[in-house]
Amino acid sequence: MGNENRVSFVVPPEAIQTARESNGVTASALKAYLIALTPAERRKLLKMGDKTLAFVEKICEYAADAPEFVPAFLNVVEMNNDLNNATGLNTVYRPMLETVGNLSDTILASGSDAYKAALLYYNSVKSAAKNNVPNAKAIYEDLKKRFESQGKTVEPSTTATPTE
Repeated sequence: MGNENRVSFVVPPEAIQTARESNGVTASALKAYLIALTPAERRKLLKMGDKTLAFVEKICEYAADAPEFVPAFLNVVEMNNDLNNATGLNTVYRPMLETVGNLSDTILASGSDAYKAALLYYNSVKSAAKNNVPNAKAIYEDLKKRFESQGKTVEPSTTATPTE
């Protein structure tokens, strides 16, 4: 990959605004119906994947068709409501998850491209300051503060992988 610039486009502000508004509409529509779990609560819950989904759907059908086997303590209506919530919300979640993944990848690549370009400039200024080129020292002194908290490590080259 080297110095390849992976993101060579500009996202128009109108597209960002439309996406923000759409996200707001989705959040508003579902706000009253969503819950938040702690990481510990998430770990304790049973997970329902595709195979389990088919199993639960079949159980709901059997519970309706053969109610004599439904234990007295099982609320079939609640089970059906939970299943409908899980499947319905999944139709919103899965496309959003794909979009979030693509957003994350684009943000990462754009940031990487910008940082690589910035390091090229920084190294040029650093070299110019070492050679006493007018105005370079002041710029270099300002920019090198970014790397001072890293101790006495070697400053990154343009091919370095960013750590932040």
